[in-house]
Amino acid sequence: MIIELLRHFGTISVSNTRRAGVLGLVCLSFICSSCMTVGQEFSESHVSDIHIGKTTQAEVRNMFGSPWRVGVENGQRTWTYGKYHYQLIGPANTKDLVIRFDADNVVVSYSFNTTDHPE
Repeated sequence: MIIELLRHFGTISVSNTRRAGVLGLVCLSFICSSCMTVGQEFSESHVSDIHIGKTTQAEVRNMFGSPWRVGVENGQRTWTYGKYHYQLIGPANTKDLVIRFDADNVVVSYSFNTTDHPE
C-alpha cells in the first residue's frame, strides 16, 4: 500500500522498486552468509614440541613460521600465532598460541587456546 501511494505521488517507480528488492535480497544473502577471518593458519601439531627453558625463538620460527603479531608482556617479548574465524550465524572457530621469550630468546611460557575441543 505504501509503494502504491509513493507511485501515485511520483516518488518511486516500478523500476526502482525492483532494483530495491534485488538489492535487498543481495544484502540479506550477504548478511546471512557473512563471515570474517583474522590472523593466519598455523599447525597446532607442534605445540607439544615447545619446551619451557629450552626452545629458542629460532626453533619456534622453524616450527610455526613468522608470528602473526609480536609484542611485549611484563617486559618479555611475545609472539602470537592465531586464526580467528567468525560468522554471523553459527559458532566461532578460533585458535591462538602466545609464546613469551626471555632476554636470551628462550621460551619462558606459552599458552594455546582453541574453540575446537571435545568438551
